[in-house]
Amino acid sequence: MKMIKLLSAGAALAVAAALGLGASMAADKIVISNWDGYMPKDLPEKFKAATGIEVEVSLHATNEEIMGKVVAGKGKGYDVLFVSSPFAEVLNKLGLSAKIDHAQVPNMANLYPEAGKLAYDPGNTFSAPYAWGTTGLCYRSDLVEGDPSSWNDLLKPAAALKGKITMLATDRWLMAAGLLAKGYSVNDADQAHIDEVKNLLIDAKKNLLAYDDTTFYSKLVSGEASLVHAWDGWCNYGIGENNKIKYVIPKEGTDLWVDTMVVTAASENKAAAHKFINYVLSADTGKWVAENILYKVPNKAAMESLDKSLFDTFPNLGMAPADMMKQEQLRDLGDAQKAYTKAVTEITASK
Repeated sequence: MKMIKLLSAGAALAVAAALGLGASMAADKIVISNWDGYMPKDLPEKFKAATGIEVEVSLHATNEEIMGKVVAGKGKGYDVLFVSSPFAEVLNKLGLSAKIDHAQVPNMANLYPEAGKLAYDPGNTFSAPYAWGTTGLCYRSDLVEGDPSSWNDLLKPAAALKGKITMLATDRWLMAAGLLAKGYSVNDADQAHIDEVKNLLIDAKKNLLAYDDTTFYSKLVSGEASLVHAWDGWCNYGIGENNKIKYVIPKEGTDLWVDTMVVTAASENKAAAHKFINYVLSADTGKWVAENILYKVPNKAAMESLDKSLFDTFPNLGMAPADMMKQEQLRDLGDAQKAYTKAVTEITASK
């Protein structure tokens, strides 16, 4: 993964002045929760140097983990949450997220126009998009005959690929692969369709090396796996180590996922939380985030400032927002989420 040189405290203060953050403000503190490795480790340090606001980072492994904590505690103890869009939608419906005051987040202007037209939150009223992308097939072109082009290449593989495949186990993404293969919506709530897809995925399990949400790219690099179900940015980690690794969106389409930043309704530091979101949405920070995590960010100013060689090495980084918007956005499933969770539990527990 490519890393950029860290800013000194003085340089960070200069950035703060340019952003109008006011580094002379009184020290404060916010608590955020994010996935491990999904944010540059020294971003809190740089933010404090720029604003005087301390950031305590809490980590969550899954959306479900942080949602359980936030719902149980009514959001107390947290100021900013990094969650995927369907979960941001749930937090809003439960009254656990605060409205985003755009006057306090002028760097919203850095976002692509498409980022303000996301169906789960038009106008970014209760969430600010942090990263976005697609889910598809990540594969070793030197170990796979031909170019995979369908979800069925994953679910009903050629004999040579059996035992050389991994799939994501997270509810929404595991189900999405089967739903898309069947021509259904990634947000399908029809119980008959859920059962049909469950059976398809139980059959597909027989051909898997493993369910893997975290190390699938390293299995490709080592050759232990030949074809994996992957988020685009995580596939980029593999591409960075082996240029024989490729990424493709299947012909049946995919999901457009968005990871967001949400201010909790319970936050007692909402002004500081807004400053944090504004800092993350600056062109400089957005560029830094994209270079570190190798995911697309919905920050137009940041993406346009990236070294163009990155797009040569990682072609999926160059996917246009207009093309991304053609994919189906993940939405809150409501009561159907329980059916998805039950189906996935049965799939992963099957023999």
